[in-house]
Formats: sequence, C-alpha cells, structure tokens
Amino acid sequence: MKTGVADLPLHPGRCPKWLFPKMVLLGKAVTEAICFEHGEKEFLRRVSNPLFFQSLGCVLAFDWHSSGLTTTVCGALKQALKESDCGIRVCGGKGLVSRKTPQEIIDYSYEAGFSLALEKELVMASKLSAKIDSACVQDGFELYHHCFFVSEKGDWTVIQQGMNDANGYARRYHWLGEIDSFVVEPHSGIASKKVSSVLDLTSRKNNSLHKQSVDLVNDGEVLKASFPRPHWFDVRNYKSLEAAREFQPKNFQELVSLKGIGQKTLRGLALASELIYGNELDWTDPAKYSYSFGGKDGIPFPVLQDEMLEAAEFLQDSIKQAKLGDFEKKKALQSLSRVLS
Repeated sequence: MKTGVADLPLHPGRCPKWLFPKMVLLGKAVTEAICFEHGEKEFLRRVSNPLFFQSLGCVLAFDWHSSGLTTTVCGALKQALKESDCGIRVCGGKGLVSRKTPQEIIDYSYEAGFSLALEKELVMASKLSAKIDSACVQDGFELYHHCFFVSEKGDWTVIQQGMNDANGYARRYHWLGEIDSFVVEPHSGIASKKVSSVLDLTSRKNNSLHKQSVDLVNDGEVLKASFPRPHWFDVRNYKSLEAAREFQPKNFQELVSLKGIGQKTLRGLALASELIYGNELDWTDPAKYSYSFGGKDGIPFPVLQDEMLEAAEFLQDSIKQAKLGDFEKKKALQSLSRVLS
C-alpha cells in the first residue's frame, strides 16, 4: 500500500558534517533495536508511516520541519544499515544517485540470494512506484529523491520526495510493499498540504478511465482535429502512443509502465476519455492531513493524537532498548519529546 505523503518547506543547505556521523550511529542503534525486537518487516512498516518517519528524524536530531529531513535521514539509514547485520538494505538516494536504484537492487538481490523473478519484481516495484507518483498523481511536485528499503526476505518500502519550486514545498511519498494494485488508491494515509486541483489517476472515482484509456490506445484510431494555425503539437506524445498501440497493454498498470507514457500523455488520455465517454474526472488532492501530525491549531486538519502518541511511545521503547550510552539515550528522548510539545 502507499502509506502516506508529507509536505515540507524547501530549505537550502546541507546537514552539518559533525551531525551526520552521529545520525548514522543513532540510526543504526534504533534500527537494530526495532529489528531484533520486532523483526525486519515491522521496521519497514514503521518507516513507511510518515508520522513515524518524521519522529525518527527528530530523534536523529534533524530539523523536524524541513525538506532535508527526508534526504538526510534516508542517507543516514542507508549508511547505517550497510554496516548492520539486521537484514535490511537501502538502495537509491537523492538526485543522480536515485538512478542507481535498479542496479543497487540487483546487486543486493545477488548478495541476498534472491531468485531472478523476485529481483525483477523488486526492480519493477521501484520503477513503478516512482512512475505513479510522477505521472499518475499530478500534484505539481517533481521527484528528486527515491529510496528503496528491502529486507533479506524480499519485503520492501519506498520513501521518495518531490519538490514544487512555485510554492516552495517538498512532498514526501511513502509506500509499503503490500500492494493489491499500484494504480487504484494505493494510499493508506497521506499527510500533505492540500493542492487546490490535482488529477489523481489512482483515485477510485477515476477507475473507469483506466479501461477507457487502454481502449483508446489499443483501438489505434487517430481522431483528426482542426487546430488554429500556428498550433504546436508534441510529436513525441504521438510516437509514444503509437508504440503503446503496437504493444497492446492489457491494463492501465501496463500502460503506465511503458517508456514514453508520462504525465502529459496520461492527462490527455484522461481528458479524451472524459470527452468521449462522459465520465467526470476526480480532481481532489489525495492528501489527507497536514505536516507530520496535523496542525496544532486544527487547521487544516486536526492533530492525529492517537497516531502521534503511538509512534512516539514505540520510538521511546526502541531508544531505551538500543545499544547506546545513557547520555545518547537521554539526548534522543529529549529530541523525541519536542515532537509532542
């Protein structure tokens, strides 16, 4: 399932050099405590929750309300888990490093002894989760960070982030590898500042356009239209549709996964489907609640007190069980207490 999205202000700068090694050590200790006490799958489930992940970032002493929390915490966990024997690896990262994700998954699959079928499944999950958030959830955020967490048993979680230069925010997307469908409401909870108009092609209300979009591609009929001159037309979209027609995708997920089928093409097919078949599109942002635990003033959404307390209490127990000195434990618990204040 897709477990959540969080909006964070875009902040320039880097993590201080003195802080990052401390984040790695603390992240390793907390992760091992969770994995050894509750198992790898529970750790993946926890970090797939935007509330828990935000709390973990605070525990690791990073600014709670910054776009850098995502990239820095993921980077610290990637290094920490590489040095740990708790059976989880982080692939990918920020910017150009994110493009190395498939190869890093392949390398880890060989190391963990995965079958070729599982290796391909994991690579597909990485690519398709990124494609869905960039092309199907059309919210104005461009992905620049993608991390794929995978256990030695093949369970996985994705944490990725997009930026919107226009409004100065970043949006974080969480996925948990318990997928019934990548293209039909994969979100189980979304934390995000609302955007007024979002074409969410994963919405159940837009379900009918999935088949209609595939039918429009597979039928192969080119509708002639008269445009005022001069009129610009992106021939690349047409060529992508021609290639898709030759492929004959069986369903919407196959269509989305094809190379060249991106945001503009999918939007065009959705609008054509609305025009031809008369189905009204759903333009509601799938975002569910704002910031990490909701706004303290109850605007725009009430604080999720039960979830907030549960995440904090779980982390408190993990910190107490972690292989840390008393001073480090005290500092980590103080950082966590700021989330609740």
